[in-house]
Amino acid sequence: MRVIFMGTPDFAVPVLEALHEAGHEIVAVYSQPPRPAGRGKKDRPSPVQARAEALGLEVRTPRSLKGEDVQADFAALKADIAVVVAYGLLLPQPVLDAPLHGCLNVHASLLPRWRGAAPIHRAVMAGDRRTGVCIMSMETGLDTGPVLLREATDIGPTDTTGDLHDRLSRMGARLAVDALAQIAQLSPVGQGEDGVIYAAKIDKAEARTDLSWGAETLVRHINGLSPFPGAWVEHDAARLKLLRARVVDGPGAVGEVLDAPGLVIGTGDGGVELLEVQPGGKSAMTGQEYRNGARLAPGDRLAD
Repeated sequence: MRVIFMGTPDFAVPVLEALHEAGHEIVAVYSQPPRPAGRGKKDRPSPVQARAEALGLEVRTPRSLKGEDVQADFAALKADIAVVVAYGLLLPQPVLDAPLHGCLNVHASLLPRWRGAAPIHRAVMAGDRRTGVCIMSMETGLDTGPVLLREATDIGPTDTTGDLHDRLSRMGARLAVDALAQIAQLSPVGQGEDGVIYAAKIDKAEARTDLSWGAETLVRHINGLSPFPGAWVEHDAARLKLLRARVVDGPGAVGEVLDAPGLVIGTGDGGVELLEVQPGGKSAMTGQEYRNGARLAPGDRLAD
């Protein structure tokens, strides 16, 4: 098929690669414009743009799709279908209507639960036991279109957003290839309004962590915000990121280091083992490594 691919972050790259490897003709790749990044704040292309250029594909980076000239250029590609993965720009109706089979979106949730910007983060933070990927026929509404394919996966007790990001990206790549192979036979299923929940964009202010939240809530928060932006507390007047945790037995005062293997702290209603942490300016390490380096003894407090 003649495919327009539209995506920006790392999550979208495996989908682009899978469609290319499946033999589809990628007539153009749309991605958000390069943005300043790194210490020098030089413009850096998005992961999708970088990979597309490495594959020898044409890349377009308009700041908006609202202009008639941009829409005319899009329609002139005469694509059979557009595949959209975390593109980041709204698609006006003329863009949605231009490809022969419309525009498909690869969305990282089991719709209609977690429509919106941060479905993986929010699923983990809410304590969901399952999530997945939906291939959706796009409408002008936010993730409201009928679903063509879906696949679920369990969320394990120590799974982080980073873990699920990689797993769901690979799943989405496979489902996208399947969807294009079966496009004429697939029957769209409307979402309905029961169970609709919106996944608001993550605000960096959410990353500051209160160890008094309780074991279950604390673990969901830590794993849901890992690796980015990273839940954090202050210890020894420095920021300590908490990157992976699990609930364990161990009553203790809030923030108290417990007498247990690894780095286990009390929360007031159960223990939390900090499996992976990252001190400011250093690489990630196990909780035990941090405990050894900081010489934390039972009864010490983790957070200032």
